[in-house]
Amino acid sequence: MSPQLVPAEVELSAIRAQGPGGQNVNKVSCAVHLRFDIGASSLPDAIKERLLALADQRITRHGVLVLKAQQSRSLEQNKEDALRRLQELIDSVAVVAAVRRPTRPTRSSQRKRLDGKASHGQTKALRAKISD
Repeated sequence: MSPQLVPAEVELSAIRAQGPGGQNVNKVSCAVHLRFDIGASSLPDAIKERLLALADQRITRHGVLVLKAQQSRSLEQNKEDALRRLQELIDSVAVVAAVRRPTRPTRSSQRKRLDGKASHGQTKALRAKISD
């Protein structure tokens, strides 16, 4: 189960979007900057460590995650998108991958493999030209 975000720990600010859009881009602040201080959050310590260990350029050296959402022309939709992306990032580190323990092939499977190789080699040897 993934921990839920506390809205008070997330700082959202409206900024002007980049890219094409004409006059609308120049006068409307509909893009969103989301700032989330990982160290000061109420997340469990294990999840904080895994978030800070990510090689992600959106995490500053002070441990603040900065997301920018500007897909939509609506400020509300961009806020929802930024919060959804933050929750997805937290969900991705909340799942701990199982430790893989290497296994050895059984003795019978090794014998079967070698017998198969020998029989294949024998078949190829029988195809060779007979020399006197």
